[in-house]
Amino acid sequence: MNPFRSRSLLRAALVLFLTFGLAGAVAAQVDPESRFAAGLMHLREGRPDMAIDEFKKAIKLDPKNPYFYKGLGQALAQKKKFGEATEAFKKALELNPYYVDVRNDLGSALILAGNREEGKKEFLAAFNDPTNPTPEISARNLGEAFLEEKNYGEGANWFRTSVNRNKAYADPYLGLADALVGLGRVEEAIAQLEIGLKEAPDNPGLLLSLGQLYSRVGRFKEARAALEGALKKDPGGPHGRRAGELLKELPK
Repeated sequence: MNPFRSRSLLRAALVLFLTFGLAGAVAAQVDPESRFAAGLMHLREGRPDMAIDEFKKAIKLDPKNPYFYKGLGQALAQKKKFGEATEAFKKALELNPYYVDVRNDLGSALILAGNREEGKKEFLAAFNDPTNPTPEISARNLGEAFLEEKNYGEGANWFRTSVNRNKAYADPYLGLADALVGLGRVEEAIAQLEIGLKEAPDNPGLLLSLGQLYSRVGRFKEARAALEGALKKDPGGPHGRRAGELLKELPK
């Protein structure tokens, strides 16, 4: 083979590779889905500022995508910019009124921004929407909102609703126990946590709360067993650490 022709073909192939390879790299850099994926990664790994930057770039490239606005709202909420987060979630709903999950995010942002009644309305709207795939979360959110306002009776009602929608969902058992304690019904709170633990036996939060209430009513042996369970299930996490602290305080 002619060596000069071979070198010419090699140069031509290199030019084509550089041309189309660079074009592909540029396309990847400006692809809104790639920006969105990068934003989600930063959000999951605790870099909200970088997440906000990526979501905004994705929105600039595709301003009609509601998922991008939801991601932006969640990142802004992590930065405690609840007013801006509210606007991002509202925009997501404007673009897709059937994006029911955003109502839970919007409700939380409104409450944290001080607009509690509006926030509860969003939770209720999400709960009442027949297309909502997780009504138990919306009911739990309503229960939590009432619990924060010390409206323990209404909070308990919504936590029970959440439990009835999904008996394996641990969070409403915790909220229900707190509401019942607020109503002075500690033994009933213990009973609800015991039920929750049967449905979600690996949940360290349930074990921790149960251990605390057992200790409160003087059932120290059971308290120790529950707290040791929480420590075992979550040795390096917040529930395990708190359980370890409480175990040191239990009577021998």
